[in-house]
Amino acid sequence: MRFRSPLRSPVLAQAARDVSVVAVAACIGSLAFVGAEETRPQPSTTQTVRDLAIGIVACLILLVFRRRRPVAVTLVLTVMAVFSGSAWGTPAMGVFTVALHCSWRATALVTALNGGFIVFAFTVVPGMGRQERVEAMSVFLSMYVALVATGLLVRSRRQLIESLKERARQAEEGQRLRVEEARHLERERIAREMHDVLAHRISLLAVHAGALEFHADAPPEQREAAGIIRRSAYEAMEDLRQVIGMLRDAPPEDTGESAERPPPALTDLPALIEESRRAGTHVTLDDRVPDPDQVPSRIGRHAYRIVQEGLTNARKHAPGALVRVTVAATGAGGLSVEIVNPLPPGPAVHGTGLPGAGMGLVGLRERVTMLGGELEHGRTDDGRFRLHATLPPPVGS
Repeated sequence: MRFRSPLRSPVLAQAARDVSVVAVAACIGSLAFVGAEETRPQPSTTQTVRDLAIGIVACLILLVFRRRRPVAVTLVLTVMAVFSGSAWGTPAMGVFTVALHCSWRATALVTALNGGFIVFAFTVVPGMGRQERVEAMSVFLSMYVALVATGLLVRSRRQLIESLKERARQAEEGQRLRVEEARHLERERIAREMHDVLAHRISLLAVHAGALEFHADAPPEQREAAGIIRRSAYEAMEDLRQVIGMLRDAPPEDTGESAERPPPALTDLPALIEESRRAGTHVTLDDRVPDPDQVPSRIGRHAYRIVQEGLTNARKHAPGALVRVTVAATGAGGLSVEIVNPLPPGPAVHGTGLPGAGMGLVGLRERVTMLGGELEHGRTDDGRFRLHATLPPPVGS
């Protein structure tokens, strides 16, 4: 566990800087107070107490108000320093604060004012020789120059850091926008490819199936099969249109039909089973969900897709086999989905020759993992293929 310094807190760091500034002011004031006491002809207790009281008040003013009104506070402290030697450090640190936070005009004004005060004070103070006055003025004026230079340097450094932070923020924002633009262009390209290739082929399939369905000489069973193909092609076109709209981050173009099909739910499962039966798949549905409408839409939608993928796999790898679909409620909106079908003997074969490389199961695993559930699939000991998914209820339900 790494130790974090409490001074990393902005509030504590600011308080530490304020206390440091007041401490420096108190040190300067202490030296000035001692020098003032030595030069007084007859120091009295009343004068000493008044001097110290004014110095303490000046330090408190510097501590509380130096960030709010730097120039005004410095002017007030300069006036207080006229009556108290122990307060001499506060206008000096006030000048430092002005240089740190205010414009160069304000800095020059308060620096000149305090410099004039220093020259006047050491000119009129009694009991000091000419050489001693010059040395004292030189020390205090050099201190003011050093404080102003330090304040300006710290201010410039802070401005540089803020400028670098702003440039880094702008660069990061520009990079994010470039990534978003590249991602949008790629999605547009994929959408165009899907529209130009898949939509064309599916529409041709629907047209040919429709021609076969309404052909006068076609046998009834062929018409029924062609009708199933035509309706499936239409559904595929609707799904493709919805996916293209999602890729483009915009609703599909208005063609006079529904702009977006509602997502499938658990209540649509019987219709999916009946559609598979019409396509020639022998399916039994064991529905153990008392009230499908109470199942959360997110869970129901993924359960529908799992059953859809399981039936597709059964048609591809075990055509004509009996498929058993079991959907059971697990409490609080969770579901258990199981699709079981016998496998043909021998090595695995692709019964219909349809394209597929296991990507459907990969997609199912991503769906289930996203929900925090579990997915199992594979050959059982009795020669069947079992696909089982456990979908937990949504968090907070």
